[in-house]
Amino acid sequence: MSVLSNAPAVPDTDPGHDLERPAHLGTRRRPPALSLALRLSVPAAALLLWWWGVRSGAVDPAVLSTPPDVLQALRELVATGQLTEFLAASFTRAALGVAVGASAGLVLGVAAGLSALGEELVDPSMQILRAVPFLALVPLFISWFGVDETFKVVLIAVSAVAPMYAYTYLGVRGVDRRLVEAARGLGLGRARLVAEVIVPTALPSILMALRICLSVSLTGLIAAEQIGTTAGIGYLVTLAQQYYRTDYMVLCVLLYAVIGIAIDLAIRLAERLLMPWRGHVAAR
Repeated sequence: MSVLSNAPAVPDTDPGHDLERPAHLGTRRRPPALSLALRLSVPAAALLLWWWGVRSGAVDPAVLSTPPDVLQALRELVATGQLTEFLAASFTRAALGVAVGASAGLVLGVAAGLSALGEELVDPSMQILRAVPFLALVPLFISWFGVDETFKVVLIAVSAVAPMYAYTYLGVRGVDRRLVEAARGLGLGRARLVAEVIVPTALPSILMALRICLSVSLTGLIAAEQIGTTAGIGYLVTLAQQYYRTDYMVLCVLLYAVIGIAIDLAIRLAERLLMPWRGHVAAR
């Protein structure tokens, strides 16, 4: 009998043996129609619940107007031309305030993130400002700027500074040091290093900061437009409260919601254009 006949069987070590083809490579994407239906399902369910609650008597119509009443209020604003006027006034104030505040926060965040001296000079003051609720500054700003447009723009700008600074600072500090050293080795000066390496690498954090800035600025816009103004969505809220028009109150809430959704879609579009490589995540 051969010695090899009693030897234990040696397992097959062929790397290609018993390998199975994976069921799917890459990311699965739902059909656009199904994705849109899923996104609209929860708001639609909330709308139906609202309509049913008022129609069934579970909710007093004097407390919460019905959807047809709110739609009629919208028609009234459109017919009189006030909707366009109020939206334009609110958009102008918000755009100016966010532009000033976000620009200041971006510059300060980059300065604090790039150098220890910048951090020592800027960060303590920004942390103090971030800890102070910006609505607490309303009386002080009124005494400084009055109740004209300057007060409103400054209040919105202050509300946008802190989020932009915080996220930009974290984004700049998170840039890989090896990437910076490689760029310096290629001869990039400080200005080009910031413009072509630091800011693009920190762009995800900056865009997230912009999204938060625009959301927070709506709060500042509401507060600003309820003082010394005759146009804007916040002014419409004040009128609805004075005359106890719940249909206009609900309409204003819906208008702010639409503005928020439009802002989010705009930021998402900017992310797709500026960072196409981040269109998908590993797990969906």
